[in-house]
Amino acid sequence: MSATTRIVVIGTGQMGAELVQLAPFNHCEVVAQCNRTTLYANVDPSTYDVAIDFTQPSAVLHHVAVAAHHRRNLVIGTTGWNNDVSEVQRVQQIQQESNIGIVYASNFSLGMQMFFRIVEAAARMVNTRTEYDITLHEWHHALKLDSPSGTALSLANIVLQQLERKKQIATETQHQRIHPADLHVTSTRGGHVVGTHVVSLGGPTDTLTLTHTAHNRSGFAQGALAAAHWLHGRTGFYDVSDVLDRLHEGPAQ
Repeated sequence: MSATTRIVVIGTGQMGAELVQLAPFNHCEVVAQCNRTTLYANVDPSTYDVAIDFTQPSAVLHHVAVAAHHRRNLVIGTTGWNNDVSEVQRVQQIQQESNIGIVYASNFSLGMQMFFRIVEAAARMVNTRTEYDITLHEWHHALKLDSPSGTALSLANIVLQQLERKKQIATETQHQRIHPADLHVTSTRGGHVVGTHVVSLGGPTDTLTLTHTAHNRSGFAQGALAAAHWLHGRTGFYDVSDVLDRLHEGPAQ
């Protein structure tokens, strides 16, 4: 069995609670949990190996700076912060200057990471089949802050990379005929839905529907914990999709 990774959980919401509950079953030990009162900056760096951030997009850059100051690695599970390319570039710059390790993702569910690859293959297959159109829809609980979800935008960008006839994302309700070059991405907010993402490939004779449904938050937490355990002892800037097939390796030290 791989050595235990000591982690700091940044965030006390539902995801924070999942991380604390599941850590012992994923080769991790929670040594501290931080909120707005108990600041991450005040945690003794000698007590932990990796921090996991599930907070707000506006707080990510600060937490990256603290991790760099502590010379400790960081998993960023917060969504929405990487919609701004300049923000991603700034985080990568901090990582390079401090030589720490950072893993981020729009969705840490390992099932969703597999779904990304399935959607990529499907979009590639219909690239030359112009009779098929692709649309995306996602459902989330009423308290979710961003719309569309970061995961939906990741799926949309995967489609744009593979489907030459789609050039840009059009979000939410369209009150006119949609442009053929637009990839329509829509959202629903309500109730307690953890997360459902649907990619529809509609043709004149049939429709292919690809669906990922999260039954609970455990998948997100387990993926983030696996990433933290893998990141222990490593340096670099990683999208979890780039290291998905390596997470079984465990820590570098």
